[in-house]
Formats: sequence, structure tokens, C-alpha cells
Amino acid sequence: MHRFSALAIAGLLLGACQMSPQPPVTLAKTIDIPRFMGDWYVIATIPTPFEKGAFNALERYRLADGYIDTTFTYNKGASDGPEKAMHAKGFVREEGNGAVWGMQFIWPIRADYRVMYVADDYSATVIGRNQRDYLWIMARTPTLPDAQLESLLAFCRQEGYDLSDLRMVPQREPASASASKASADTRLTRLQ
Repeated sequence: MHRFSALAIAGLLLGACQMSPQPPVTLAKTIDIPRFMGDWYVIATIPTPFEKGAFNALERYRLADGYIDTTFTYNKGASDGPEKAMHAKGFVREEGNGAVWGMQFIWPIRADYRVMYVADDYSATVIGRNQRDYLWIMARTPTLPDAQLESLLAFCRQEGYDLSDLRMVPQREPASASASKASADTRLTRLQ
């Protein structure tokens, strides 16, 4: 098991990068932090180097004493590949009504983490960064209806994201890993 979360490690690597000349990404108006806690399946992502080849990716948030305990689990390379886990601490910043977090993988560095969108029923969310380098579209279920996913992708494009590196994350299904990956790749091609 890894000690660091993929999101946190990516933040460390990018922490020294200069800010993008683009305006900040749009933030969700208000995040009810307790309601946001729980499991989020990663549906689509512009992945960090540590997330490439991830299957069954799941981000889990749990309120802890003064921070959000974050665990990212996935299978490496295939649906039945070795299970990996990375851990980080999320810290909700004062600005942003709960939508701006610092993700800490290694003390004292906190990576940029922004809740750009959350559905009214907290069934789907979009997480991004002002640099527009990484992106996570997540849901409470392993899949999203195509129309909803298309709407979220349109939102991301409108926010200035280049989706050419977007990857659908295969989630565990009864089909084999290769069929699951082929299905996810076909769906991405159809939605782009």
C-alpha cells in the first residue's frame, strides 16, 4: 500500500509550477462537507502520472479531527490487477464555501483541489485545479448516464479544459477487464 494519494503526489509535482494565465475555475456555490463525504467512483479523468492504468478507481472521504481523511483505491493495470491505495489529508480552506481544499500528501505542502461542480443531490461531482492540468469526474455509482456525462464534459470544456487526454476509468463489471476497458474506450470516443 502506498502512503500517498495520487491526487496529493500530483499536487506536489505541480506545486512549483506557475499559475496559469487563465482565470480561476468556477467553483460549486456551496459544499455541504458532511454530505460530500463518502465514496466517489472516478468515472473519467485527466490522470496524474500515478493514476494512469487505474481500474475501479474510488476516492473515499471521511471527516477526521480537523481534516478530511482521503483514501484513493484502484486496481493497477487491469480490473483484477493488484489493489493499490494512496492516502492524503484534505483541508477545507476558508474561501470558497467548502469548494476549495488543500490536499496534503507530504507535510507541509497542500495541493490545489477545487470542487467545480456538485449535483444538487450529491450524485456527481467535478474536481479540478486552476492550472487545468488534472480533472476528475466522479459519481456515487460506477457509471453515469451518457447525457449527464456529456453535460459534465461540456462544462469542463467551457472551463478551459483540453479533454484530449481525458480517460474513462473502467469500473468493475461482470465482463472481463479487457471488455470493460474496450467498453470505456468506446464510450469515450462516442462522447468526444
